[in-house]
Amino acid sequence: MKKHNKNHNQPSHSDSNAVRMRVDKWLWAARFYRTRSLAKEAIESGRVHYAGSRVKTSKEIAVGDELQIRQGSATAMTEKTVIVEALTLQRGNATAAQVLYSETEESAERRAYYAEQRKLANLARPDNKPSKKERRDLQRFRSHQD
Repeated sequence: MKKHNKNHNQPSHSDSNAVRMRVDKWLWAARFYRTRSLAKEAIESGRVHYAGSRVKTSKEIAVGDELQIRQGSATAMTEKTVIVEALTLQRGNATAAQVLYSETEESAERRAYYAEQRKLANLARPDNKPSKKERRDLQRFRSHQD
């Protein structure tokens, strides 16, 4: 018979005996990456740092360690600095995963600032493409400027 976790904010399979854990397993369990192979790929490509330097997939982390994690595409790259709060052997839901780490205040402020900058950069774009007539008018205007 399977026991149900009544407190959904706690990881259901956290191992209090686990002192250390592989960084790729932890990134997967904390829901930074959808699969362990994606977590491994991110680590190998240098998007995960521990103590300011790149880590290997087999690097073991403990509670209290600080990780820098870069996620996203080149245009919308976000970098989080997180502190490991708990270790777990199994991947849980999103609320359970949030208990596993805490983001530093500086990191949250930096991400909010860059998100605001991206939003402001998108305001300069028009809402829709110019129509055929507007495009021809623009071409005429530009040709008369030369």
